[in-house]
Amino acid sequence: MKSNLTCKIDTFSVKIFIIILLWSPLVGNAQEENGEKSLSSNEIIQEERFVEINGIEQWITIRGDKSKPAVLFIHGGPGSPISPYSDNLYKTWERDFVIVQWDQRGTGRTFGRKAPQELTPEYLKANPLTLDQMANDGIVLSQYLLQYLGKQKLILFGTSWGSALGVKMAAKQPDLFYAYVGHSQIVKPGIDLAFYDKIYKIAESQSDKDGLEVLNGIGKPPYDRARKVGQLLRIVKKYEKAASVPAPESWFVVAPTYDNEKDNQNRSDGDDYSFVNYVGDTRLGVASMCAGIDLIKDNTEFKIPVYLIQGSEDLLTPRRESEKYFNKMTAPSKKYFLLPKTAHGFNAAVLETQYKIFKSIKTGKADL
Repeated sequence: MKSNLTCKIDTFSVKIFIIILLWSPLVGNAQEENGEKSLSSNEIIQEERFVEINGIEQWITIRGDKSKPAVLFIHGGPGSPISPYSDNLYKTWERDFVIVQWDQRGTGRTFGRKAPQELTPEYLKANPLTLDQMANDGIVLSQYLLQYLGKQKLILFGTSWGSALGVKMAAKQPDLFYAYVGHSQIVKPGIDLAFYDKIYKIAESQSDKDGLEVLNGIGKPPYDRARKVGQLLRIVKKYEKAASVPAPESWFVVAPTYDNEKDNQNRSDGDDYSFVNYVGDTRLGVASMCAGIDLIKDNTEFKIPVYLIQGSEDLLTPRRESEKYFNKMTAPSKKYFLLPKTAHGFNAAVLETQYKIFKSIKTGKADL
């Protein structure tokens, strides 16, 4: 992060997993055990490029068996792309699906395409992100993919922040999708006093002096600075990690093509830019995207099947909220998967559940 904004928001060294993913690549070997043959070259699609979406070039990768259903992944963060890690997670799935990753507006290579020299307060104020804007991006991308791949519909998957975006996309144009699969489903996000008190009690019960020092230092919400939210979320991440089965750190290896100074800087700056927009910062004049999200009020009717994957140890998007939302939903069919010893991010159990759900979704003969 560059000088001007660095002084004002401390570069958010938090690298907030907010809504973030703990990626993990298990599962896929089951396909090899089933004795499937390797694909011939004319069945495989391996592409990555920029596509113009609503006036800006946005980065996508498309990999897999062209004859199989296509899955569009909506990453979390916002600002935390899966594209640099996709092969670690989903390479073996390419026998069964076309895997599509998308660096959303403000993220990764999409952000880097026209990144400012300095991520200043002026840039933030002049370039706001909105949920509607990004949902429209996702719909335009979906329409492009259907035409380009020759599909009738896609399977839509959203994680954390991406689950809010996914719901909005499914609500706006359900005809584009076979089903919606949400992981760590956002319902009505935001840092309120009840959330703060819950984390404070955990810190007290664990005699976490460092955590209590931070919590006392930032005080009780509401917060006018994104940096304070980031400090709180680092503590949340620590407690979730201690209570859950994580993904090994070896799974967080960035693909060689993304492991360079330019891409690393773009992911870092895009993460900060997106995070400020997500939580808001009144001193910087940036409105909060999350403040306007209330899915249990606005989006309970679905015209496509819905599947929710929930970690029992998720503090950021807790079970009680997603269960309440799930119970309010109306859909042609719906299923709720509660995973033990699982927190907000990905681990082996999450990936295994993803795979089982994707394989179970009825796609008819559209992709044969």
